Amino acid sequence: MSDHGTPVRQRALTLLRDGIRNADVARLLSVPVGTVGYWKHTDRAARGECPGRHGPPCPRCDGRPLDEAAYSYLLGLYLGDGHVVEGRRAAVLSVTCCETWPGLREECAAAMRAVFPANRVWEHRRTGCRDVRVCSRHVLCLFPQHGAGRKHERRIELAGWQREITAARPWEFLRGLIHSDGCRITNWTTRTVAGERKRYEYPRYLFTNVSDDIRQLYTDTLDALDIRWTHCTRHGSPYNISVARRACTALMDAHIGPKY
Repeated sequence: MSDHGTPVRQRALTLLRDGIRNADVARLLSVPVGTVGYWKHTDRAARGECPGRHGPPCPRCDGRPLDEAAYSYLLGLYLGDGHVVEGRRAAVLSVTCCETWPGLREECAAAMRAVFPANRVWEHRRTGCRDVRVCSRHVLCLFPQHGAGRKHERRIELAGWQREITAARPWEFLRGLIHSDGCRITNWTTRTVAGERKRYEYPRYLFTNVSDDIRQLYTDTLDALDIRWTHCTRHGSPYNISVARRACTALMDAHIGPKY
């Protein structure tokens, strides 16, 4: 994923300062709308105009220390099963968690509290699942990937500071991705040994996401950790990433483990 150059960013800021909408700037310059939103927030912060300036401090706008381990995990959850809803004065970060995994909901809520320590975290119950939510004026500062439309229908790329965090905290990032759009299963096969048919079982991690960009973030992180992976194509779609080598699954068990 390539970075956008300084001239493009300066052109975007000029248009934004003239009152042009984020979506129109993104369309005009062929830049993801989330990136435009991030540029706008950092520009306003530098000029002392960032929303919530007098509220709880923000790691991006005010330099408040950020719990990077919790953030890396929460970013993985957001890219998988999360979304952001913008309001007039604040935005709500929501991560959907299955009702049958209470431990996942607790970990998600704990990560939100660590990243947004001054904001309330709550759950919204829906059929078969619950949305874990937090509301803050700085959600967009920390999650600039937000934009119009579904994530798999638009470009998803990490800002430079996000790449630094995920590179420093890769296991937390992988754990968030797998806890949202992945699973650990037990596969089995049979082999004939000395004329006798025997059954063998082995663990496998699967990650499924229809966004090419999010799958690329997942596999790039696996590569950085020297985890061997393969495409597990189903019905002609490359949406499934499999990790099944014994040493690799053992390493992932040590750092990730199954959802609960």
